[in-house]
Amino acid sequence: MSQKRRKSRGVVDTSVLVAGVAGMKGSVHESNVASAKFVQRWVEDRTFVWLITGEVLDEYREVLARLGVRRPLIGKIVNTLRAKGEHVKLGPTHSLSPDPDDNHICDCAEYGDADFIVTLNPKDFPQASLRAKVIGPGDPLPGRRTTTRRRNS
Repeated sequence: MSQKRRKSRGVVDTSVLVAGVAGMKGSVHESNVASAKFVQRWVEDRTFVWLITGEVLDEYREVLARLGVRRPLIGKIVNTLRAKGEHVKLGPTHSLSPDPDDNHICDCAEYGDADFIVTLNPKDFPQASLRAKVIGPGDPLPGRRTTTRRRNS
């Protein structure tokens, strides 16, 4: 009996989305190129389940606007993620990141049963505190976990 391979589940830190958008505009910075390729692969092939919450989408929108991305493009990005991403229902907030502004990313990963968090700032996502693997945009996507690990409370 063949079992359809389930896609891994991930949360994309704002740093990767922003660098990805910048990389698509022709930036030559290496993290931008890796991020652009990461985002482009998802757009073309839906390589993983992109986990989102309202707070994650709000941060994407706010940071892209602050950096001068045109409003129609921001709307297209957010609307695509709203339609194609998986919305995560959150529970109580955890303080898992040394940067309190990144706790919503950690919560999205924890409550969404993410296999990974992709970021350009791994220091803000301590691996020992998270079930999801912390990766960079150029790293291979981890496979889907067959069992969920419990995080120490």
